[in-house]
Amino acid sequence: MLIHQIRNATIIVTYNNKRFLIDPWLMPKDYMPGFDGAYNAEVRQPRVELPISIEEIVNVDAVILTHYHPDHWDDFAAKAIDKHIPFFVQSDKDSEIIKSMGFEDVRILSLDGTEFAGIKLYRTECQHGKREIIKPICESMGMPYESMGVVFKSDNEKTLYIAGDTIWCDEVINALDKYKPEIIVVNSCGARMLTGERIIMDANDVKTISEYSPNSVIVASHMGTVSHLTVTREDIKNLGLANVLVPADNEVLKF
Repeated sequence: MLIHQIRNATIIVTYNNKRFLIDPWLMPKDYMPGFDGAYNAEVRQPRVELPISIEEIVNVDAVILTHYHPDHWDDFAAKAIDKHIPFFVQSDKDSEIIKSMGFEDVRILSLDGTEFAGIKLYRTECQHGKREIIKPICESMGMPYESMGVVFKSDNEKTLYIAGDTIWCDEVINALDKYKPEIIVVNSCGARMLTGERIIMDANDVKTISEYSPNSVIVASHMGTVSHLTVTREDIKNLGLANVLVPADNEVLKF
């Protein structure tokens, strides 16, 4: 298994000899404004350029979009990715959006598992911030709230859990207890709304998941790129946790 950290939540996972592009956000540095209603709205994003070419990034076997938010998917990705590629999403709604962009092989991941090339992909549930607080805010901004995580299982690989855009919550605990993943990717820049509410994990959540799954390797992703971050790579490294890795953009981890 290879995990290639591209930028933000955009990673390429090589699993059972298949390459999966996760959450492709491919626009140039400073292309879009910060998010209204969130920290650092005056900061343009992405804060950094892509480390490699778009052509290299989209050279994959399948795409997984954890949710339709503008820091996980954009028009640059829609134009660059082969319209015939297998494309996995969380819901009928997201499927309709991606199909409307010309993609022809859009598949909805199941909680019970979806087969692909000798791999079982399981959709897991998230809380993209506390549901009772953040969901109404998202809806008032015209943005969807729901997001998913994904578990990869194969006889030939360690079990991988990409937690997605979520805080530490019962849904994450349930996924850890059910699948017992050896590798866990967590989005952990502590992005916050102006209310102070976190919408993804921060350093404390990384510490919690590290302690809850001490025999797993935790990979901190979704770092250093969005306007509303409140946690840096150095903050995660300074936790001093032996089972937590903090890859730089364009770094490849091998398991």
